[in-house]
Amino acid sequence: MRTISVAAPMHGRVLVRDAREPRGLLMGFHGYMESAEIQMERLSAIPGIERWTLVSVQGLHRFYKGRSQDVVASWMTRQDREDAIRDNVAYIDNVVEATRVGDEPVVCIGFSQGVAMAFRAAVRGRVKGAGVIAVGGDVPPELFADANSWFPRVLLLRGLRDEWYTQDKMSKDYRALRPRVDAVETLEYDGGHEWTPEVSRAASHFLQQVPVPGT
Repeated sequence: MRTISVAAPMHGRVLVRDAREPRGLLMGFHGYMESAEIQMERLSAIPGIERWTLVSVQGLHRFYKGRSQDVVASWMTRQDREDAIRDNVAYIDNVVEATRVGDEPVVCIGFSQGVAMAFRAAVRGRVKGAGVIAVGGDVPPELFADANSWFPRVLLLRGLRDEWYTQDKMSKDYRALRPRVDAVETLEYDGGHEWTPEVSRAASHFLQQVPVPGT
């Protein structure tokens, strides 16, 4: 018996909230067993976000949540991981092409499992990200393993009671990023593995610092 990998075309689901004369494009990636709607609610709650085009990308792998009719998604499993990474990066390239209207900066923001995709989109995507906001998730190991990987500005956030993205994991990411990043900041907030109003405020402050071409 042998295993082969066969390519297949697939359509992804993306929610877009357009801004008039956008300052930039904020591309969001949800966590495991979540949806584009959940991440769009988070993006929309960021203070001062009206000047940004919001793009909430749903993972390609959809399934029903438990015994309900709610459709959720994930980004990948460990099976055929390298193929899934290539598929996801190509998917994100298509999303950017379909939603970016000019040369505005692209900032990637992820929660939990979506953090890895935010980093891959910013570092591996055809259009390099101007920043990454990572909430409750770690940097994917293949990016650190590649000596040619260079990162934009990064904000790492974790809840003080987060048992998954621990303080030790954040510290390791911070130390690994420092030599290979324009700037990296960390913030620990009151909460667990969750997105709180403090996260939204921190994201707003980060976005205000993103340079815009022509200004």
